[in-house]
Amino acid sequence: MKIIEYIPERAVEIADLFHHSIHSIDTSVYSIEQQEAWAATPPDYDRWTARLLVRKPYLAIIENKVAGFIELESDGHIDCLYTSPNYQRRGVARALFNHILNLARNSGNKRLYVEASLVAKPLFEKFGFTVIRENSLERNQQTLTNYSMQKLL
Repeated sequence: MKIIEYIPERAVEIADLFHHSIHSIDTSVYSIEQQEAWAATPPDYDRWTARLLVRKPYLAIIENKVAGFIELESDGHIDCLYTSPNYQRRGVARALFNHILNLARNSGNKRLYVEASLVAKPLFEKFGFTVIRENSLERNQQTLTNYSMQKLL
């Protein structure tokens, strides 16, 4: 596995990974309607291409495929951390997190923070994050639960 900076040729692959990872969540956690509100079918590739040019995520590459991606904002906000269902439980999320953790420390950030889904919350807890509060957000007439979490550096 290698971690690389975003390259535009990977935009569609990243959008598909995001969509597939959301729609692979067990429906007892997020219903089909909630999944669709979170990641509409089909993915909006133009929106993703524009977003990725600004956000410039870091990509985990395995066998020349994007296995996961993470976005780190300059203030320490992690906006996205997604792993392909095909590569889960192989250390992809940890490798991506460790990469941005080093970047954040080297940049002088005092904390990292995230809004973690029900599925991602246990992972961020393993990374040393603590819950600040539970959130409910409305998206396309669906209520989604996530958690504001932080890790002090």
